[in-house]
Amino acid sequence: MEWMILPYRRYAEFTGRSRRKEYWMFVLFQVLVSLAIGVVFGRTSYMTGAGMMTGNVMVQGPGGMVQNLFSLVSLIPGIAVSVRRLHDQDRSGWLLLLALIPFLGWFALLVFMCLEGTRGPNRFGPDPKNPTDLEAF
Repeated sequence: MEWMILPYRRYAEFTGRSRRKEYWMFVLFQVLVSLAIGVVFGRTSYMTGAGMMTGNVMVQGPGGMVQNLFSLVSLIPGIAVSVRRLHDQDRSGWLLLLALIPFLGWFALLVFMCLEGTRGPNRFGPDPKNPTDLEAF
C-alpha cells in the first residue's frame, strides 16, 4: 500500500527518480480505485456526439462525477511519477509528450515505463534502488 500512495506524497515533485515498482503500483491503485468507484456508484457510461474535431463526450451516471474528481486529483501525481520514471532511465521528462502521438507514442511510453532504470546515480539523482551508492555523482 505504501508504494501505491507514494506519488500522492510526492504530489508535484518533478525532480528525482522513481522505480518501476512505484510507477506500476500507482497505476494498479488507479485501476483498483476506478473499479471500486464503478462498483459503489454504478457503471459510468459515456455518450459521444459529433464535435468539430473530436467527438464530444458526456459522462453519465452517479459514478461519473466521482470518477472525474478522482481523475482530476490524480492528474498531477500521475504526470510527476511518469516524469520521475523517465528520469530513472536518464531520459528527459519531455518524452512524456510522446503520449500526444496516437498508438505509437503510447506504445513507446509503455516500453519506457517497463524498462529498468540506469544503475547508480545519473544526472537526475541517486539510484532509488540503492540511494547510498554515490559513485560518479
